[in-house]
Amino acid sequence: MVTLDRLVNVLGGYGARLCCCPVAREAALRDVVVDDPADPRGLRGDVYLAVGVDSVLEAIERAAAARASVVLVRGANPPGPEAVAKAEDGQVAVLLVDPEVSWGQLAGVVYGLVLEGRETESGRGPTDLFALADSLADALGSAVIIEDQLSRVLAYSSRQQGADRVRLETILGRRVPDEVRELFERRGVFAHLAGSDEPLFVEPAPEHGLTGRMVVAVRAGRETLGSIWVECEEPLSDVRRTVLHDSSRTVGLHLLRSRASADLERQVESDLVIRLLEGTPDAAAVLSRLGLPPGRFRVVALQAHIADERHAALLLAFERATTGFGWSRPGRSTLFSNTVYTVLPGEDVDTARAWVDGIRDALPAQVTVAAGIGAPASTAELPASRRESDECLALHDVRPKPGAPVAYDESWDDILILRLRAAAAAGRAPARGPIADLARHDAANSTSYVATLRAWLETQGDLTEAAERLGVHPNTIRYRLRKMADVTPLRLDLPAKRLAMIIELAVADPQA
Repeated sequence: MVTLDRLVNVLGGYGARLCCCPVAREAALRDVVVDDPADPRGLRGDVYLAVGVDSVLEAIERAAAARASVVLVRGANPPGPEAVAKAEDGQVAVLLVDPEVSWGQLAGVVYGLVLEGRETESGRGPTDLFALADSLADALGSAVIIEDQLSRVLAYSSRQQGADRVRLETILGRRVPDEVRELFERRGVFAHLAGSDEPLFVEPAPEHGLTGRMVVAVRAGRETLGSIWVECEEPLSDVRRTVLHDSSRTVGLHLLRSRASADLERQVESDLVIRLLEGTPDAAAVLSRLGLPPGRFRVVALQAHIADERHAALLLAFERATTGFGWSRPGRSTLFSNTVYTVLPGEDVDTARAWVDGIRDALPAQVTVAAGIGAPASTAELPASRRESDECLALHDVRPKPGAPVAYDESWDDILILRLRAAAAAGRAPARGPIADLARHDAANSTSYVATLRAWLETQGDLTEAAERLGVHPNTIRYRLRKMADVTPLRLDLPAKRLAMIIELAVADPQA
Protein backbone atom coordinates (compact mmCIF):
# COMPACT_ATOMS: atom_id res chain seq x y z
CA MET A 1 0.00 0.00 0.00
CA VAL A 2 1.20 3.48 -0.85
CA THR A 3 -0.35 6.93 -0.48
CA LEU A 4 -1.29 9.24 -3.32
CA ASP A 5 1.29 11.74 -2.05
CA ARG A 6 4.05 9.13 -2.35
CA LEU A 7 2.97 8.13 -5.83
CA VAL A 8 2.91 11.76 -6.98
CA ASN A 9 6.35 12.45 -5.55
CA VAL A 10 7.99 9.38 -7.05
CA LEU A 11 6.40 9.78 -10.48
CA GLY A 12 7.53 13.41 -10.49
CA GLY A 13 10.99 12.00 -11.19
CA TYR A 14 9.61 10.44 -14.37
CA GLY A 15 8.14 13.58 -15.86
CA ALA A 16 4.62 13.22 -14.41
CA ARG A 17 2.95 16.29 -12.89
CA LEU A 18 -0.15 16.65 -10.78
CA CYS A 19 -2.65 18.90 -12.60
CA CYS A 20 -5.76 18.46 -10.51
CA CYS A 21 -6.20 16.92 -7.05
CA PRO A 22 -9.67 16.85 -5.51
CA VAL A 23 -8.54 13.82 -3.48
CA ALA A 24 -6.66 13.92 -0.16
CA ARG A 25 -2.93 13.40 -0.68
CA GLU A 26 -3.03 10.83 2.15
CA ALA A 27 -5.45 8.61 0.22
CA ALA A 28 -4.33 4.97 0.26
CA LEU A 29 -3.73 3.27 -3.10
CA ARG A 30 -4.01 -0.52 -3.08
CA ASP A 31 -4.55 -1.64 -6.67
CA VAL A 32 -3.91 -0.70 -10.30
CA VAL A 33 -6.03 -1.10 -13.43
CA VAL A 34 -5.10 -0.56 -17.09
CA ASP A 35 -7.61 0.83 -19.56
CA ASP A 36 -9.13 -1.96 -21.64
CA PRO A 37 -12.31 -1.09 -23.60
CA ALA A 38 -12.56 -4.69 -24.85
CA ASP A 39 -12.95 -6.04 -21.31
CA PRO A 40 -16.72 -6.48 -20.67
CA ARG A 41 -16.18 -6.59 -16.91
CA GLY A 42 -16.40 -3.35 -14.98
CA LEU A 43 -12.88 -2.16 -14.08
CA ARG A 44 -12.21 -1.20 -10.47
CA GLY A 45 -8.98 0.16 -9.03
CA ASP A 46 -7.39 3.04 -7.15
CA VAL A 47 -4.82 3.88 -9.86
CA TYR A 48 -6.08 4.04 -13.45
CA LEU A 49 -3.53 3.84 -16.27
CA ALA A 50 -5.17 5.43 -19.31
CA VAL A 51 -3.02 3.57 -21.84
CA GLY A 52 -3.95 4.51 -25.41
CA VAL A 53 -6.41 7.20 -24.35
CA ASP A 54 -5.55 10.48 -26.08
CA SER A 55 -8.27 12.63 -24.53
CA VAL A 56 -7.72 13.79 -20.95
CA LEU A 57 -11.45 14.25 -20.52
CA GLU A 58 -12.16 10.70 -21.69
CA ALA A 59 -9.44 9.33 -19.41
CA ILE A 60 -11.02 11.11 -16.42
CA GLU A 61 -14.47 9.75 -17.30
CA ARG A 62 -13.17 6.18 -17.50
CA ALA A 63 -11.22 6.58 -14.25
CA ALA A 64 -14.29 7.93 -12.47
CA ALA A 65 -16.32 4.98 -13.74
CA ALA A 66 -13.66 2.66 -12.28
CA ARG A 67 -13.90 4.57 -8.98
CA ALA A 68 -10.20 5.36 -9.19
CA SER A 69 -8.54 7.91 -6.95
CA VAL A 70 -5.99 8.94 -9.57
CA VAL A 71 -5.65 8.63 -13.33
CA LEU A 72 -2.40 8.69 -15.31
CA VAL A 73 -2.81 10.07 -18.81
CA ARG A 74 -0.18 11.12 -21.35
CA GLY A 75 -0.28 14.62 -22.73
CA ALA A 76 1.63 17.86 -23.14
CA ASN A 77 -1.18 20.28 -22.24
CA PRO A 78 -2.93 20.54 -18.87
CA PRO A 79 -6.62 19.60 -18.70
CA GLY A 80 -9.15 22.26 -19.68
CA PRO A 81 -11.98 23.61 -17.52
CA GLU A 82 -14.42 20.88 -18.55
CA ALA A 83 -11.94 18.12 -17.70
CA VAL A 84 -11.08 19.74 -14.36
CA ALA A 85 -14.77 19.97 -13.48
CA LYS A 86 -15.26 16.32 -14.41
CA ALA A 87 -12.27 15.32 -12.23
CA GLU A 88 -13.63 17.26 -9.28
CA ASP A 89 -17.08 15.72 -9.68
CA GLY A 90 -15.63 12.22 -9.88
CA GLN A 91 -13.07 12.80 -7.13
CA VAL A 92 -10.20 11.78 -9.43
CA ALA A 93 -6.71 13.25 -9.22
CA VAL A 94 -5.07 13.79 -12.62
CA LEU A 95 -1.39 13.00 -13.22
CA LEU A 96 -0.25 14.24 -16.63
CA VAL A 97 2.58 12.12 -18.02
CA ASP A 98 5.19 13.49 -20.41
CA PRO A 99 4.62 11.96 -23.88
CA GLU A 100 8.30 10.98 -24.02
CA VAL A 101 7.92 8.60 -21.06
CA SER A 102 7.01 5.05 -22.07
CA TRP A 103 3.99 3.36 -20.55
CA GLY A 104 6.10 0.26 -19.94
CA GLN A 105 8.55 2.14 -17.74
CA LEU A 106 5.78 3.99 -15.93
CA ALA A 107 3.69 0.88 -15.34
CA GLY A 108 6.69 -0.92 -13.82
CA VAL A 109 7.15 1.87 -11.30
CA VAL A 110 3.44 2.12 -10.46
CA TYR A 111 2.98 -1.62 -9.99
CA GLY A 112 6.13 -1.81 -7.88
CA LEU A 113 4.96 1.00 -5.61
CA VAL A 114 1.29 0.15 -5.28
CA LEU A 115 1.15 -3.64 -5.43
CA GLU A 116 4.43 -4.49 -3.77
CA GLY A 117 4.52 -1.43 -1.55
CA ARG A 118 8.29 -1.49 -1.85
CA GLU A 119 10.89 0.89 -3.23
CA THR A 120 14.64 1.44 -3.26
CA GLU A 121 16.50 4.43 -1.88
CA SER A 122 16.26 5.90 -5.38
CA GLY A 123 12.47 5.65 -5.33
CA ARG A 124 12.41 2.71 -7.76
CA GLY A 125 12.60 -1.01 -7.20
CA PRO A 126 12.02 -3.46 -4.34
CA THR A 127 12.80 -3.13 -0.67
CA ASP A 128 10.66 -3.06 2.43
CA LEU A 129 13.26 -2.38 5.12
CA PHE A 130 10.91 -0.19 7.14
CA ALA A 131 8.33 -3.00 7.27
CA LEU A 132 11.10 -5.42 8.18
CA ALA A 133 12.27 -3.10 10.96
CA ASP A 134 8.70 -2.95 12.28
CA SER A 135 8.38 -6.75 12.24
CA LEU A 136 11.68 -7.17 14.04
CA ALA A 137 10.74 -4.53 16.62
CA ASP A 138 7.49 -6.38 17.32
CA ALA A 139 9.34 -9.69 17.73
CA LEU A 140 11.96 -8.20 20.08
CA GLY A 141 9.71 -5.78 21.91
CA SER A 142 12.22 -2.95 21.34
CA ALA A 143 12.86 -0.13 18.86
CA VAL A 144 15.07 -1.03 15.88
CA ILE A 145 17.31 0.93 13.51
CA ILE A 146 18.97 -0.54 10.40
CA GLU A 147 22.14 1.25 9.31
CA ASP A 148 24.64 0.94 6.48
CA GLN A 149 28.38 0.43 6.92
CA LEU A 150 28.91 4.19 7.40
CA SER A 151 26.36 4.43 10.23
CA ARG A 152 23.76 6.08 8.00
CA VAL A 153 20.12 5.25 8.68
CA LEU A 154 18.48 2.97 6.11
CA ALA A 155 15.27 2.21 8.02
CA TYR A 156 13.80 2.32 11.51
CA SER A 157 10.81 0.87 13.28
CA SER A 158 7.74 2.92 14.06
CA ARG A 159 7.92 1.78 17.69
CA GLN A 160 9.11 4.81 19.70
CA GLN A 161 8.26 3.87 23.29
CA GLY A 162 11.14 4.84 25.56
CA ALA A 163 13.27 6.12 22.69
CA ASP A 164 16.46 7.71 24.01
CA ARG A 165 18.12 10.90 22.82
CA VAL A 166 20.65 9.08 20.61
CA ARG A 167 17.88 7.29 18.69
CA LEU A 168 16.00 10.52 18.07
CA GLU A 169 19.15 12.37 16.94
CA THR A 170 20.14 9.44 14.73
CA ILE A 171 16.77 9.35 12.96
CA LEU A 172 16.54 13.13 12.59
CA GLY A 173 20.14 13.46 11.32
CA ARG A 174 19.91 10.26 9.23
CA ARG A 175 23.17 9.06 10.77
CA VAL A 176 24.72 8.32 14.15
CA PRO A 177 26.01 11.50 15.87
CA ASP A 178 29.80 11.88 15.62
CA GLU A 179 30.38 11.81 19.39
CA VAL A 180 28.44 8.55 19.68
CA ARG A 181 30.40 7.03 16.78
CA GLU A 182 33.60 7.96 18.60
CA LEU A 183 32.25 6.28 21.74
CA PHE A 184 31.48 3.08 19.82
CA GLU A 185 34.92 3.23 18.22
CA ARG A 186 36.62 3.48 21.64
CA ARG A 187 34.56 0.59 22.99
CA GLY A 188 35.51 -1.63 20.05
CA VAL A 189 31.97 -1.94 18.71
CA PHE A 190 32.95 -1.40 15.07
CA ALA A 191 35.88 -3.80 15.40
CA HIS A 192 33.46 -6.43 16.70
CA LEU A 193 31.05 -5.83 13.81
CA ALA A 194 33.89 -6.15 11.30
CA GLY A 195 34.97 -9.54 12.61
CA SER A 196 32.01 -11.29 14.25
CA ASP A 197 28.49 -12.37 13.33
CA GLU A 198 27.40 -12.61 16.97
CA PRO A 199 25.18 -9.93 18.55
CA LEU A 200 26.96 -7.58 20.95
CA PHE A 201 25.54 -5.67 23.89
CA VAL A 202 26.67 -2.03 24.10
CA GLU A 203 26.56 -0.72 27.66
CA PRO A 204 24.50 2.40 28.40
CA ALA A 205 26.21 5.81 28.34
CA PRO A 206 23.92 8.26 30.19
CA GLU A 207 26.28 11.17 29.52
CA HIS A 208 25.56 10.73 25.79
CA GLY A 209 21.85 10.00 26.19
CA LEU A 210 22.38 6.30 25.34
CA THR A 211 20.30 3.74 27.27
CA GLY A 212 21.99 0.68 25.76
CA ARG A 213 22.00 -1.28 22.51
CA MET A 214 22.14 -4.78 21.13
CA VAL A 215 23.83 -4.76 17.72
CA VAL A 216 24.58 -7.36 15.06
CA ALA A 217 26.42 -7.07 11.75
CA VAL A 218 24.62 -7.53 8.44
CA ARG A 219 26.82 -9.33 5.95
CA ALA A 220 26.85 -10.81 2.47
CA GLY A 221 29.60 -13.39 2.44
CA ARG A 222 32.59 -11.59 3.92
CA GLU A 223 31.39 -8.11 3.04
CA THR A 224 29.79 -6.04 5.79
CA LEU A 225 26.70 -4.28 4.42
CA GLY A 226 25.47 -2.65 7.61
CA SER A 227 24.13 -3.41 11.07
CA ILE A 228 20.94 -3.77 13.12
CA TRP A 229 20.64 -1.83 16.38
CA VAL A 230 18.08 -2.74 19.05
CA GLU A 231 17.41 -0.32 21.88
CA CYS A 232 17.53 -2.15 25.23
CA GLU A 233 18.77 -1.46 28.76
CA GLU A 234 20.20 -4.96 29.22
CA PRO A 235 21.27 -7.85 26.97
CA LEU A 236 18.49 -9.65 25.11
CA SER A 237 17.40 -13.09 26.21
CA ASP A 238 18.79 -16.09 24.34
CA VAL A 239 15.57 -16.51 22.36
CA ARG A 240 15.49 -12.88 21.27
CA ARG A 241 19.23 -12.92 20.58
CA THR A 242 18.63 -15.80 18.18
CA VAL A 243 15.83 -13.85 16.48
CA LEU A 244 18.16 -10.88 16.05
CA HIS A 245 20.96 -13.08 14.71
CA ASP A 246 18.67 -14.81 12.20
CA SER A 247 17.14 -11.52 11.09
CA SER A 248 20.56 -10.24 10.01
CA ARG A 249 20.49 -12.75 7.14
CA THR A 250 17.09 -11.51 6.00
CA VAL A 251 18.21 -7.89 6.17
CA GLY A 252 21.33 -8.84 4.23
CA LEU A 253 19.23 -10.23 1.38
CA HIS A 254 17.16 -7.04 1.29
CA LEU A 255 20.27 -4.85 1.23
CA LEU A 256 21.79 -6.89 -1.59
CA ARG A 257 18.58 -6.65 -3.62
CA SER A 258 18.33 -2.93 -2.92
CA ARG A 259 21.96 -2.41 -3.92
CA ALA A 260 21.55 -4.33 -7.17
CA SER A 261 18.46 -2.30 -8.07
CA ALA A 262 20.09 1.00 -7.07
CA ASP A 263 23.27 0.18 -9.01
CA LEU A 264 21.24 -0.52 -12.15
CA GLU A 265 19.35 2.74 -11.72
CA ARG A 266 22.61 4.64 -11.21
CA GLN A 267 24.01 3.13 -14.40
CA VAL A 268 20.95 4.15 -16.42
CA GLU A 269 21.07 7.66 -14.96
CA SER A 270 24.81 7.89 -15.55
CA ASP A 271 24.49 6.92 -19.21
CA LEU A 272 21.76 9.49 -19.79
CA VAL A 273 23.75 12.28 -18.11
CA ILE A 274 26.81 11.45 -20.23
CA ARG A 275 24.65 11.82 -23.35
CA LEU A 276 23.62 15.30 -22.21
CA LEU A 277 27.17 16.35 -21.41
CA GLU A 278 28.55 15.10 -24.70
CA GLY A 279 25.70 16.62 -26.71
CA THR A 280 22.77 14.73 -28.20
CA PRO A 281 20.03 15.72 -30.68
CA ASP A 282 17.34 14.19 -28.45
CA ALA A 283 18.35 16.18 -25.36
CA ALA A 284 14.73 17.08 -24.55
CA ALA A 285 13.74 13.42 -24.40
CA VAL A 286 16.79 12.61 -22.26
CA LEU A 287 15.86 15.41 -19.84
CA SER A 288 12.36 13.99 -19.56
CA ARG A 289 13.65 10.49 -18.85
CA LEU A 290 15.83 11.92 -16.11
CA GLY A 291 12.89 13.79 -14.63
CA LEU A 292 14.53 17.19 -15.13
CA PRO A 293 12.41 20.19 -16.13
CA PRO A 294 13.38 22.19 -19.25
CA GLY A 295 15.20 25.43 -18.55
CA ARG A 296 18.69 26.54 -17.52
CA PHE A 297 21.25 24.36 -15.76
CA ARG A 298 24.70 24.37 -14.23
CA VAL A 299 27.16 21.48 -14.51
CA VAL A 300 29.14 20.70 -11.36
CA ALA A 301 32.40 18.74 -11.58
CA LEU A 302 33.40 17.20 -8.24
CA GLN A 303 36.40 15.23 -7.07
CA ALA A 304 37.01 13.66 -3.67
CA HIS A 305 39.91 11.86 -2.05
CA ILE A 306 41.29 10.73 1.30
CA ALA A 307 45.01 11.62 1.39
CA ASP A 308 46.50 9.80 -1.63
CA GLU A 309 43.57 7.37 -1.97
CA ARG A 310 41.38 8.60 -4.83
CA HIS A 311 38.87 5.86 -5.56
CA ALA A 312 36.99 5.05 -2.35
CA ALA A 313 36.10 8.67 -1.53
CA LEU A 314 35.03 9.33 -5.13
CA LEU A 315 32.70 6.32 -5.07
CA LEU A 316 31.24 7.54 -1.78
CA ALA A 317 30.66 10.97 -3.33
CA PHE A 318 28.94 9.44 -6.36
CA GLU A 319 26.81 7.24 -4.13
CA ARG A 320 25.77 10.27 -2.11
CA ALA A 321 25.02 12.32 -5.24
CA THR A 322 22.71 9.58 -6.55
CA THR A 323 21.11 8.56 -3.25
CA GLY A 324 17.58 9.70 -2.60
CA PHE A 325 14.31 9.61 -4.42
CA GLY A 326 14.30 11.14 -7.89
CA TRP A 327 11.86 13.84 -6.84
CA SER A 328 13.97 14.83 -3.84
CA ARG A 329 17.31 15.10 -5.68
CA PRO A 330 17.73 18.38 -7.52
CA GLY A 331 20.28 17.08 -10.01
CA ARG A 332 21.29 13.99 -11.95
CA SER A 333 24.84 12.64 -11.87
CA THR A 334 27.39 10.47 -13.61
CA LEU A 335 30.80 9.13 -12.62
CA PHE A 336 33.24 9.58 -15.48
CA SER A 337 36.95 8.84 -15.07
CA ASN A 338 37.95 10.49 -11.76
CA THR A 339 35.12 13.04 -11.60
CA VAL A 340 31.47 13.13 -10.59
CA TYR A 341 29.49 15.36 -12.97
CA THR A 342 26.07 16.61 -11.89
CA VAL A 343 23.51 18.52 -13.94
CA LEU A 344 21.70 20.92 -11.58
CA PRO A 345 18.57 22.84 -12.63
CA GLY A 346 18.64 26.62 -12.16
CA GLU A 347 21.08 29.49 -12.56
CA ASP A 348 21.74 30.46 -8.93
CA VAL A 349 25.39 29.78 -8.10
CA ASP A 350 24.64 29.75 -4.36
CA THR A 351 22.27 26.83 -4.91
CA ALA A 352 25.04 24.92 -6.69
CA ARG A 353 27.49 25.69 -3.87
CA ALA A 354 24.93 24.59 -1.28
CA TRP A 355 24.57 21.29 -3.17
CA VAL A 356 28.35 20.76 -3.02
CA ASP A 357 28.33 21.61 0.69
CA GLY A 358 25.62 19.00 1.21
CA ILE A 359 27.75 16.33 -0.46
CA ARG A 360 30.79 17.38 1.59
CA ASP A 361 28.86 17.31 4.87
CA ALA A 362 27.50 13.83 4.13
CA LEU A 363 30.99 12.36 3.62
CA PRO A 364 33.42 11.33 6.37
CA ALA A 365 35.36 14.24 7.87
CA GLN A 366 38.69 13.07 6.41
CA VAL A 367 37.45 13.32 2.81
CA THR A 368 38.72 16.30 0.82
CA VAL A 369 36.26 17.63 -1.76
CA ALA A 370 37.01 20.00 -4.65
CA ALA A 371 34.42 21.22 -7.13
CA GLY A 372 34.02 23.46 -10.18
CA ILE A 373 30.76 24.99 -11.38
CA GLY A 374 30.05 25.76 -15.03
CA ALA A 375 28.17 28.86 -16.16
CA PRO A 376 24.36 28.73 -16.61
CA ALA A 377 23.54 26.82 -19.77
CA SER A 378 20.62 25.77 -21.90
CA THR A 379 20.23 22.10 -22.74
CA ALA A 380 22.28 22.54 -25.93
CA GLU A 381 25.02 24.34 -23.99
CA LEU A 382 25.53 21.60 -21.38
CA PRO A 383 28.72 20.26 -23.10
CA ALA A 384 30.23 23.77 -22.82
CA SER A 385 29.18 24.04 -19.17
CA ARG A 386 30.83 20.67 -18.53
CA ARG A 387 34.14 21.92 -20.02
CA GLU A 388 33.86 25.09 -17.90
CA SER A 389 33.29 23.04 -14.76
CA ASP A 390 36.43 21.03 -15.56
CA GLU A 391 38.44 24.22 -15.91
CA CYS A 392 37.02 25.61 -12.67
CA LEU A 393 37.98 22.37 -10.94
CA ALA A 394 41.52 22.69 -12.34
CA LEU A 395 41.87 26.09 -10.64
CA HIS A 396 41.98 24.30 -7.28
CA ASP A 397 45.37 22.87 -8.31
CA VAL A 398 46.94 26.29 -8.88
CA ARG A 399 45.41 28.19 -5.98
CA PRO A 400 47.42 28.10 -2.76
CA LYS A 401 44.48 27.38 -0.42
CA PRO A 402 41.27 25.39 -0.93
CA GLY A 403 38.15 27.51 -0.89
CA ALA A 404 34.56 27.58 -2.04
CA PRO A 405 33.74 25.81 -5.32
CA VAL A 406 34.91 27.92 -8.25
CA ALA A 407 32.17 29.20 -10.60
CA TYR A 408 32.99 29.97 -14.23
CA ASP A 409 31.03 33.21 -14.48
CA GLU A 410 32.93 34.55 -11.46
CA SER A 411 36.38 33.27 -12.48
CA TRP A 412 36.42 33.37 -16.28
CA ASP A 413 39.48 35.64 -16.22
CA ASP A 414 41.49 33.13 -14.19
CA ILE A 415 40.38 30.38 -16.55
CA LEU A 416 41.43 32.40 -19.59
CA ILE A 417 44.90 32.76 -18.10
CA LEU A 418 44.89 29.04 -17.31
CA ARG A 419 44.13 28.26 -20.95
CA LEU A 420 46.94 30.52 -22.10
CA ARG A 421 49.33 28.88 -19.65
CA ALA A 422 48.38 25.50 -21.07
CA ALA A 423 49.20 26.81 -24.54
CA ALA A 424 52.50 28.20 -23.25
CA ALA A 425 53.37 24.86 -21.65
CA ALA A 426 52.85 23.22 -25.03
CA GLY A 427 55.65 25.36 -26.45
CA ARG A 428 53.53 28.12 -27.95
CA ALA A 429 54.84 30.94 -25.73
CA PRO A 430 57.20 33.43 -27.45
CA ALA A 431 60.86 32.65 -26.77
CA ARG A 432 61.91 36.15 -27.84
CA GLY A 433 60.47 39.61 -27.41
CA PRO A 434 60.47 42.34 -24.73
CA ILE A 435 59.50 40.11 -21.78
CA ALA A 436 62.00 37.40 -22.69
CA ASP A 437 64.75 40.02 -23.23
CA LEU A 438 64.09 41.66 -19.84
CA ALA A 439 63.94 38.30 -18.06
CA ARG A 440 67.36 37.35 -19.45
CA HIS A 441 68.74 40.75 -18.42
CA ASP A 442 67.37 40.32 -14.88
CA ALA A 443 68.95 36.87 -14.60
CA ALA A 444 72.33 38.10 -15.83
CA ASN A 445 72.49 41.43 -13.97
CA SER A 446 70.27 40.94 -10.86
CA THR A 447 67.95 43.76 -11.97
CA SER A 448 64.17 43.93 -11.37
CA TYR A 449 62.99 45.08 -14.76
CA VAL A 450 60.27 42.42 -15.26
CA ALA A 451 58.71 43.11 -11.84
CA THR A 452 58.87 46.85 -12.50
CA LEU A 453 57.22 46.53 -15.90
CA ARG A 454 54.47 44.34 -14.42
CA ALA A 455 53.74 46.87 -11.67
CA TRP A 456 53.65 49.75 -14.17
CA LEU A 457 51.33 47.87 -16.55
CA GLU A 458 48.98 46.61 -13.80
CA THR A 459 48.63 50.11 -12.35
CA GLN A 460 47.98 51.48 -15.85
CA GLY A 461 51.06 53.69 -15.78
CA ASP A 462 50.44 55.20 -12.31
CA LEU A 463 54.02 55.82 -11.11
CA THR A 464 53.01 56.52 -7.52
CA GLU A 465 50.95 53.33 -7.14
CA ALA A 466 53.56 51.23 -8.93
CA ALA A 467 56.28 52.63 -6.65
CA GLU A 468 54.22 51.84 -3.54
CA ARG A 469 53.70 48.30 -4.75
CA LEU A 470 57.45 47.80 -5.22
CA GLY A 471 58.49 49.82 -2.18
CA VAL A 472 60.61 52.30 -4.16
CA HIS A 473 60.49 55.99 -5.15
CA PRO A 474 58.53 57.00 -8.31
CA ASN A 475 61.78 58.34 -9.79
CA THR A 476 63.17 54.82 -9.54
CA ILE A 477 60.34 53.58 -11.73
CA ARG A 478 61.09 56.32 -14.30
CA TYR A 479 64.79 55.44 -14.26
CA ARG A 480 64.15 51.73 -14.74
CA LEU A 481 61.76 52.33 -17.62
CA ARG A 482 64.42 54.36 -19.41
CA LYS A 483 67.03 51.64 -18.84
CA MET A 484 64.59 48.97 -20.08
CA ALA A 485 64.28 50.86 -23.36
CA ASP A 486 68.04 50.40 -23.80
CA VAL A 487 67.63 46.62 -23.40
CA THR A 488 64.64 46.06 -25.68
CA PRO A 489 62.09 48.15 -27.65
CA LEU A 490 59.04 48.32 -25.34
CA ARG A 491 56.84 50.77 -27.32
CA LEU A 492 54.66 51.45 -24.22
CA ASP A 493 52.81 54.14 -26.17
CA LEU A 494 51.01 51.45 -28.21
CA PRO A 495 47.94 49.85 -26.48
CA ALA A 496 48.33 46.56 -28.36
CA LYS A 497 51.94 46.23 -27.17
CA ARG A 498 50.93 46.91 -23.56
CA LEU A 499 48.08 44.36 -23.75
CA ALA A 500 50.33 41.67 -25.23
CA MET A 501 52.99 42.22 -22.58
CA ILE A 502 50.56 42.07 -19.64
CA ILE A 503 49.07 38.86 -21.02
CA GLU A 504 52.52 37.32 -21.42
CA LEU A 505 53.46 38.36 -17.89
CA ALA A 506 50.27 36.83 -16.44
CA VAL A 507 50.82 33.60 -18.33
CA ALA A 508 54.50 33.36 -17.36
CA ASP A 509 53.95 33.76 -13.59
CA PRO A 510 51.44 31.26 -12.05
CA GLN A 511 51.64 33.08 -8.71
CA ALA A 512 50.60 36.42 -10.19
